[in-house]
Amino acid sequence: MIYRLILVICGALLAGTANAAPPGDRTDVVRDLAVVRVGQIVGAASACPDIAQPRIQAIVEKFKTVIKGSAVNETEFTGLSQLLDRSIVEGRRAVTGGKTDCRSSERQLADLERSALMTPSSGATIAAFAAPVVAAAPATISAPVTTAATPEVVGASVRGVTDREIRFGISAPFSGSAKELGRQMKIGIDAVFGQVNDAGGVHGRQLRLIAADDGYEPTRTAETMKQLYEKDQVFGVVGNVGTPTATVAVPYALEHRMLFFGGFTGAGLLRRDPPDRYVFNYRASYAEETDAVVRYLVKVRRLRPEEIAVFAQQDTYGDSGFAGVAKAMRALRGDGGVILRLNYKRNTLDVDEAVSQLRAQKGKIKAVVMVATYRAAARFIEKVRDLYPAMIFTNVSFVGSTALADELMLLGPRYATGVIVTQVVPAVSSYSTVILEYKSALAKYFPGEAPDYVSLEGYVMANVLVEALRRTGPQLDTEKLIDSLENIRNLDLGLGTLLSFGRTEHQASHKVWGTELDEAGRYQAIDLD
Repeated sequence: MIYRLILVICGALLAGTANAAPPGDRTDVVRDLAVVRVGQIVGAASACPDIAQPRIQAIVEKFKTVIKGSAVNETEFTGLSQLLDRSIVEGRRAVTGGKTDCRSSERQLADLERSALMTPSSGATIAAFAAPVVAAAPATISAPVTTAATPEVVGASVRGVTDREIRFGISAPFSGSAKELGRQMKIGIDAVFGQVNDAGGVHGRQLRLIAADDGYEPTRTAETMKQLYEKDQVFGVVGNVGTPTATVAVPYALEHRMLFFGGFTGAGLLRRDPPDRYVFNYRASYAEETDAVVRYLVKVRRLRPEEIAVFAQQDTYGDSGFAGVAKAMRALRGDGGVILRLNYKRNTLDVDEAVSQLRAQKGKIKAVVMVATYRAAARFIEKVRDLYPAMIFTNVSFVGSTALADELMLLGPRYATGVIVTQVVPAVSSYSTVILEYKSALAKYFPGEAPDYVSLEGYVMANVLVEALRRTGPQLDTEKLIDSLENIRNLDLGLGTLLSFGRTEHQASHKVWGTELDEAGRYQAIDLD
């Protein structure tokens, strides 16, 4: 308590010194506060999805008013604003790198708000910020970064675009049984945004990703999309996770003519013919993944189509994967036939009914194509492995490969060995250029995070978006960006496949890779042909 009181008194003295000092001295004080204090608190708060961005923007704008009143000329103001931006970057690194947490950031921001609100913005002084900032700001902040300050909006009217920033949103599960999918997708995107921002941004603008947690429940997605669009004022959404949530998110984006880019789903909803103008996909579809694995099971593993069943989530995600299997079966045997579908409910681990249905087949089923999330898939494998030791289990990429491997290895190597996952990116164990670049970014911005197929997909997808932003030029709006996307041809990111869009092609990649878990829980590449 005494320590804080001393700091408050120091802040007041600092305010008095600033008000009495000549402009050059006042500038030194502002520089110190902007870089070492205010920016770090604002930056840390901006990395926390539960802290409303308008609160942060209000503080930034008010403090920039203080800077402007303290700078002797426009050049000095610009320099101090840039220092503030860099300090905000450092503050965000503190959260993304684990040096501080969102609870502390919320408390520090609230202290800053209370002090700032004591003085009208037209007469705001350094004193309004000094006491809480000196008392609360972290002593050292250094770690990965993905954002910068929210500067004043330039020009009329492009939502989420300012002279210094482009804001994107992501609606994904950051809680619940599928939360690892949302976390990993955000990591991949943030790693790219960090690289771009550290290199000066895109045409001078920093990229920021604002997260909203829908818990993988479509009933919550309407609110998260509304929050991102109306409250956070994002330019577009990128990396949204899930098919059932996309049934809500995509119509909202289309209604508002907002970019919906790189959704983490292979569902047909995002792949209409002709494509919806505002919806772009990086990845292969579930139909392409399931076609590849069904052909593998029949042509390479020599199973008959009737020996293959589907374990699927009981919603649009499961429906999409099941439809892909049915289509592949028709192509192989000339008729639809009867395909055994084993269901479970979304966001549950209730697989007992599915296991009972499988047992009723009395050993006729030799392989199960799984359209599930990692925890439900692991529970199903756990219950079936002892009953049918030779059963072949395959999964589509949405399962969350690393999380699935971790869950299975907790049960024991025999549960993991031989489990197949189709992928829409190359093996993370490879030494290709793009994988090495991804691992380097991961180590820099998220030290300690293991390479993961979901975060790799986010990394690749975000690089495609950045390429389109660069091609669009400094005069950015949604329609110009879409025109740039539709003109991307044969983009080589080092994946082993070229990426292209067009007016009638809004899916960049159609490539499917095969991986299989070994007894150590590591994925090894397999040839699906």
